[in-house]
Amino acid sequence: MTDGPDLPTGTRRIPYTDPGTPDHRSPLRFLWWLVKMQRNRVLLGATWGTLWMCALMLPPYLMSRTIDDGLRGRDTGSLVGWVAVVLAVGAVIAVLGMLRHRTMTFIRVDAAYRTVQVITRHVNRLGTTLPRQVSAGELTHLQAGDLGRIAQTLTITGPGVGATIAYLATAVLLVRISVLLAAVILLGVPLLAVTVGPLLEKLHGAEGRYREEQGALTALAGDMVAGLPVLNGIGGKPMFAARYRRRSRDLVPLGYRVASLTSWVQALGACLPVVFLAVVIWLSARMAATGDITVGELVAVYGYVAALLVPVTFFIEGADDLPRGLVSARRVVDILALRPESSRERTRTEPPAGAAELHDPESGLVLRPGLVTALVCARPDEARAVVDRLAGYTDSYATWGGTGVSDWEPTALRRHVLVSDNESYVFGGTLASAVDVRGGCTTAEIERSLHAAAAEDIVDLLPGGLDAPLEDRGRNVSGGQLQRLRLARALLTDPEVLLLVEPTSALDALTEAAVASRIGAFRADRTTLVVSTSPLVLGRADQVCHLVDGKVRAVGTHGELLAAEPAYAALVFRGDAETRPDTTTEPQEGPAR
Repeated sequence: MTDGPDLPTGTRRIPYTDPGTPDHRSPLRFLWWLVKMQRNRVLLGATWGTLWMCALMLPPYLMSRTIDDGLRGRDTGSLVGWVAVVLAVGAVIAVLGMLRHRTMTFIRVDAAYRTVQVITRHVNRLGTTLPRQVSAGELTHLQAGDLGRIAQTLTITGPGVGATIAYLATAVLLVRISVLLAAVILLGVPLLAVTVGPLLEKLHGAEGRYREEQGALTALAGDMVAGLPVLNGIGGKPMFAARYRRRSRDLVPLGYRVASLTSWVQALGACLPVVFLAVVIWLSARMAATGDITVGELVAVYGYVAALLVPVTFFIEGADDLPRGLVSARRVVDILALRPESSRERTRTEPPAGAAELHDPESGLVLRPGLVTALVCARPDEARAVVDRLAGYTDSYATWGGTGVSDWEPTALRRHVLVSDNESYVFGGTLASAVDVRGGCTTAEIERSLHAAAAEDIVDLLPGGLDAPLEDRGRNVSGGQLQRLRLARALLTDPEVLLLVEPTSALDALTEAAVASRIGAFRADRTTLVVSTSPLVLGRADQVCHLVDGKVRAVGTHGELLAAEPAYAALVFRGDAETRPDTTTEPQEGPAR
């Protein structure tokens, strides 16, 4: 993709339809990619920055001519002419400054939005891989701090380039006045950078550690907020709050260190250029007193050095911005370097012709069409690994109708094989839109899916029924209600294969029994897997598979496995035989399947 037209022309606006393919081989390459993607605008910014910086050096020269030719020469015409030129140049400098600032603002905004776009696009590609490798706190700090730092770093491409050229131009002008003064200028600015450099290095190290700790603390806060209802229920809120306070207190000394180093860097950045200016003015004053330079040249030297404070300040700021930008760009390239756990080339898009079995050879699980299969396992991670293979989230030898699941193009596969778990995001909007995420379903179809998920009471309780507002993440409903809405949404999608992970874990026994009996009727002609250890759910399944150490040890009905597999019975009822319900005589809602 070539760089887009400059925003000032109004021909194009960000965000872009295609932000481009980022170079994430290193942080520096990523920053350079941001520059190349708007090379025309960056070139324009560097041009305005250079003209502005160099124009700042003109008033001292013009003032020296005004003094020497007009005042000392007692030439009124020259005095008026040079004053007019000074005023005109001042107006030009103001216009150049506005153009520079405007262009650099567009450059920073473009870099920030382009970075957001490439990260968002990549996050969507990662899918379930992302939360396993990147914490919520890391993403929060990426958005809150890193994007701004990356954008600020691109300031180097405008005023930074201009400062370098203006610095060299000033040295050339000073050589015409005094070689000694030019040497002091050329050697003094690098000396300033060397003086501030060690402090900047310590500051960036402390900031990096502080940022990592802040990310972990933010992740902990997010987990607490998300699990607040559970923590209140089990009385764990005080313990987690104490843990958060303790980690916050531990972070305070590091925060003070960052603040202390920042204050020293800012103080030196403001003080050293002034000291440098005083030294140069003292030298030039002595030279004027001895007659080595004229009074006009003394004024010119003062003006040159005073104007030189602007590029020197940009040098110091750039020395601070670049390492910060590289650290922030490192966070971005680390995320862009992540790859989905399934990385095989995928091309298949069409489902098998007719009913087909879904088979996971690694575990031995076989899902037959038209049946509700329950998967029982003592270790949730093992059951989830099976689901991820069947859904194509990870590379495997799982097959659907004899074709490898890993050969499927992911987006196409999601239309036919759907995973629904308790981490699935629920978007804000009306209750109907939260369930009918694809749109186009009739009210009767939505109500049917809500009935299958035993969620009709939610419609009755919320004012407005299906048009009732549902907050983002379903914050205005209970955990059990949110779980049933997720289930209703998955059922309404009606995929060929539906993989449900603990769909009733937050429900009471009566509601759970209703859901268990209705899922089978709703999914009568489809393939359904339910991961659960609930006897109420297992008793309604057409077949139950007991997973042990990642392998299916036994297959049968719930009653058959209770009678033949002691380990299964111990898992389902936690070894308490006296509390085992008689699942074979449980009343059913509708005809048994």
